Formats: sequence, C-alpha cells, structure tokens
Amino acid sequence: MLIGKKTQEGFTLLELLVVLAIISMLAALAAPSTFSAMTRSKESALKQDLYVMRKAIDDFYSDNNRYPEDLNELLTLKYLRNIPKDPYTQRNDTWIIVAATSDDNETGVCDVKSGAEGKSDDGELYQDW
Repeated sequence: MLIGKKTQEGFTLLELLVVLAIISMLAALAAPSTFSAMTRSKESALKQDLYVMRKAIDDFYSDNNRYPEDLNELLTLKYLRNIPKDPYTQRNDTWIIVAATSDDNETGVCDVKSGAEGKSDDGELYQDW
C-alpha cells in the first residue's frame, strides 16, 4: 500500500469533448439518410393508398356500371374497410375527389388524389399523383 500517493480515476474534460465531437460527427452523417428514408416511406405509403382506393373505384365501376357517389359508398358496400389516412396530412378527409367528366354522362368519383402540399423526391407534386 502506497502512502501519500492518491490515484484518481475517470476521464479528463478533453477526452469527453473529443468523444462528444466524434458522436456529433457520426450523428450528422446519419441524419440525412434517416430523413430521406422517412420521406421514401411516406411516399411509398401514399402510392399504396392511392392504388387501393383507385382499385376499389374500378371494382365498383365493374360491378355496378357506374361510379360511386362518394368514398363513403365504397365503405358501405365493402369495397374498402376504411378510408386510409394520407401519410402527409395524417387525415382521411383531405383526399381530392376527381369527378367523372360530363362527356361520359357519368357522375360520381372516378379518381382520387392526395391533398398533401409539397413535392416528391422526383419533383412531382403529390397532388398530381
């Protein structure tokens, strides 16, 4: 046993700052790819939701020789279990309803588009999908 000599254990302030700087640099490198992955995920979910609703509209038309009056008719007749939420607006009442053209002497919903603001990664407006 040594008398008079104390040893201190722990990290110096400089060592802690170096470790924090390294962690900050790694986080800065990982953040853009994380946000990009989240955007791609939302875009994929939006495309899937649009596909499902458009397929339900087409199936309704094939079965009934007319378009549904609104999206709720698709629910009532079990073409959809529920109206999906737009991944960007987080609401199911922001879908843009495209009415059938009068040239076809048809009425009702012939298409649906996203009500989300903004552009996709490829520069196209979400409302144009």
